Amino acid sequence: MNDEVARILTAAARGDFPPPDGTTTVVPQPGTRDAGVLAFTAHSVVFTDADPEWVRAALAATSSDPLAASMNPGFLMALMTRTGRHMNTIDLLTVADALPGPPPLELREIVDPDHPRVARALKFRDEVRVWAADGGLVVLGRGVAGRWEAAVEVDEEVRHRGLGRALAAAARHLTPDSVVWAQQSPGNARSVRAFQAAGYRPVASEALLVAG
Repeated sequence: MNDEVARILTAAARGDFPPPDGTTTVVPQPGTRDAGVLAFTAHSVVFTDADPEWVRAALAATSSDPLAASMNPGFLMALMTRTGRHMNTIDLLTVADALPGPPPLELREIVDPDHPRVARALKFRDEVRVWAADGGLVVLGRGVAGRWEAAVEVDEEVRHRGLGRALAAAARHLTPDSVVWAQQSPGNARSVRAFQAAGYRPVASEALLVAG
């Protein structure tokens, strides 16, 4: 990772956050695929190729509260309209340090590029790898600014047995980087609990804008 968004994320992963001064930093997109908003404690980062002056004007027009403006639905809608992009949800962004050795869970890698989970992940990430366990999947790939991101899926019939937590922990062993990131929808309480039980730390909220 070698751009401004990457620098901000790398610092946040080690606990060095942007200053909680109520301001918004506007930086270019780290690549053509990824645009969006990160909201840290009392500081936001908008990464977009839209005109920074337009971004600041749109923020001011959306909300009188600078702490809330960047995640205000009105601003996000204006940004989507301006950039021709759409978004799915606002996620909780979390991060965990890598762990040594193989994961303490029996996994088998899925190498079929046409597998539905692989194909879906490739819409949002590069260098995607997927492993299956009995009743679930763990996905790794390079997402925003090249960060390594994890996602897990658990079959309904085996929920409430700790598999989601085990898969999230497995990603910490599988990541080739020093940390691994993961997003959870705040309303998906089971996912939030699983990742935090696996040692993932809340860092920010994140709204990703998707092209096409």
